[in-house]
Amino acid sequence: MRLFLLATLTMIAFAANSVLTRLALALAGHGPGMGQGPDIGPAEFAVLRLASGAVMLGVLVHLRRAPLGLAAPGRIAGVLSLAVYVLGFSFAYLTLPAGLGALILFGMVQITMFAGAALGRETMPPRRWAGAALAFAGLVWLLWPTGVGAPPAAGALMMAAAGAGWGIYSLKGRGARDPQAATAANFLLATPIAFVALPFVPGPLHVSAEGAVLAILSGAVTSGLGYALWYAVLPRLAASSAAVAQLTVPLIAMAGGALFLAEPLTHRFAVSAALVIAGVLISLSRPRARARRA
Repeated sequence: MRLFLLATLTMIAFAANSVLTRLALALAGHGPGMGQGPDIGPAEFAVLRLASGAVMLGVLVHLRRAPLGLAAPGRIAGVLSLAVYVLGFSFAYLTLPAGLGALILFGMVQITMFAGAALGRETMPPRRWAGAALAFAGLVWLLWPTGVGAPPAAGALMMAAAGAGWGIYSLKGRGARDPQAATAANFLLATPIAFVALPFVPGPLHVSAEGAVLAILSGAVTSGLGYALWYAVLPRLAASSAAVAQLTVPLIAMAGGALFLAEPLTHRFAVSAALVIAGVLISLSRPRARARRA
């Protein structure tokens, strides 16, 4: 039950991060079909998100007097995958609708983590495959853009790269000895990489106070603290189970969008929520005999 509650809190943090990102980027007029709002670009948002996350996590690690371990084995892979996720996620929403972007992102996360589980020879019983298929079908039902053609190639590729980055980051995080310190180091080292993207943004760079606040909240609270919690939960989850659990994030984000962005809740949402929740429960369940032995 404790593991379930921690995993649920992590998924809520990820969904809240998605709501903050959409609010800062889509409402700024950079996203498709949205009005004017906080003025901040995708590269500026990514830099502030990573930098504020690094500060928050660095303070927590300092209070514990623990080393960051900047040169720990496998650090480069974690840093690069985190940077690819944050930058790809921000820039993809310049051309992609929010729903289709989420479908590409979490579909790619699932594919990456299931591929990692298969390459790692992790045992995956049929119920886990069945649960994943049911949950993914629920997301397709919810997010597939009816009447819309193929997505822009550039945006789709960037979001697919973001999903692969997050999947690899999650797989690498399962073996971290000190999850909080590892996350802090990754955020700190990924921040300069995000700075490299700034010169490629057309037009002058500008960040309003409102946009900066949203980016800092996204970095310090829902990204930094959320990812630290995720790193703490990951070692106790199978890779395939972690992949399926993340499929709940778009549903939670849709609920948050209804509450904070006035996005409508529909019958389609209710059906999708039932499918995703059922799929997650099937995938994470254990046979009774095995549960009794455990």
